[in-house]
Amino acid sequence: MKIVSRNEELLRDGLSRIPQSSSRTSLSSCNKLIRFEDISAAAFKIQCGVQKTPCMYSRLSKQYGMDIYLKKEFLQYTGSVKERGVLYLLTSLPQDQQRKGVIVASDSNFSMAVAYHASELRIPVFVIMSTSTSPARVKMCREYGAMVISYGTTAKDSQTHARRLAQENGYLYLEEEDSAVYLSGLGTVGLELYEQVPKLDAVIFPAGGHCGLLAGSAAALKHLNPHISVIGVESESFPVLQQSLKAGHPIEEQACSNHHFYGDVSGLCFGSNSLQLTGKLVDKVVAVREEDVLVSMLRLLEYERATVDAEGAIGLAALVAGKLPELKGKRVAIVICSGNVELHLLQQCIARALTLDNRVCRFSLVLPDCPGDISKLLEILAREEARVLDVKQERTFVTSELFMVKVTCTVETRDKIHAAQLRSALLERYPTAAWTER
Repeated sequence: MKIVSRNEELLRDGLSRIPQSSSRTSLSSCNKLIRFEDISAAAFKIQCGVQKTPCMYSRLSKQYGMDIYLKKEFLQYTGSVKERGVLYLLTSLPQDQQRKGVIVASDSNFSMAVAYHASELRIPVFVIMSTSTSPARVKMCREYGAMVISYGTTAKDSQTHARRLAQENGYLYLEEEDSAVYLSGLGTVGLELYEQVPKLDAVIFPAGGHCGLLAGSAAALKHLNPHISVIGVESESFPVLQQSLKAGHPIEEQACSNHHFYGDVSGLCFGSNSLQLTGKLVDKVVAVREEDVLVSMLRLLEYERATVDAEGAIGLAALVAGKLPELKGKRVAIVICSGNVELHLLQQCIARALTLDNRVCRFSLVLPDCPGDISKLLEILAREEARVLDVKQERTFVTSELFMVKVTCTVETRDKIHAAQLRSALLERYPTAAWTER
């Protein structure tokens, strides 16, 4: 948590309310601001304000050869794990600051969590969003109880305006980063995991631009059982955490070519506290492709009826990509941390994932424009148990021969094996059939 305006004083005031006692040497050596006792205090203080989300055995276990338990943090009221850190931060603020109010400037899960919990605590809350923000996000923040102001065409414009309002009116400007209070709140996920799944071998968390959940939960898990493997997963498109660990300091923010898809995973870089905790306590960080994240979203929707965004699906994507073969036969928990995907984007993601998973295929071929030829093609598709989704015919621009028709079919198949069988059957009857590659 990055706090502008009297930063250090407010942090000290918040931490002074946490009982002080001894902590493990390993934790204090890598981050003096966060201890296991801080996380325990956070869990006690926020227990009535956030959901103790279920951690359930998954039907995906058999498919990936391990016992998979899914920690469903997307079931929080605002659909995100960020509520834990936000609620602990807000309740730790001095009363005079709570009366004055807080202000944020983004359309992230963090801002939505601030909007909701500040309203619930009767803290005046203002959210500054750029004019390019999705109308659905604006509406949601207003329904949570925040005063939403549209300003500027870019996120930077909104942030500048929010800082100016904070300075002029005494609001506290909040920007997600990695204070001890925020990390302690996020670390309560680790406490719940340890309690809910006995004999855990490994836990997989999303990483990337904001790794506070990974760092805070690792502090809790490693204190309770140092033998539990803690693994972070980020995108190959911007491996911020891996590069920062290699460099030994947080690197500059990387540009993301698909920020609407990745959302909070591609956000601003974390601070030194999160990086130090991650370097000391996290066993492994892997990177996955965008294609793996899309297929992971599809798996969660089909097997768990869970509608999640890229940040929520990226942990499972490491198993989809085969990046963690050492976990075969082990008991593994995956944190599904966010479910705030916009409907139009969800539609595109699922459509693309179906093609990547060989569930929707397309081919084209040229047939004589005679009665019955297309019927014969459809008979082959029916025999091979492929469901026809779309058939298009093109006559005007077929230049190979006269009186021919180009037929393009989109069909649904069961899996990769079924798609290969269909392709073989078509090539046997139509040697010139062209299969559209993914």
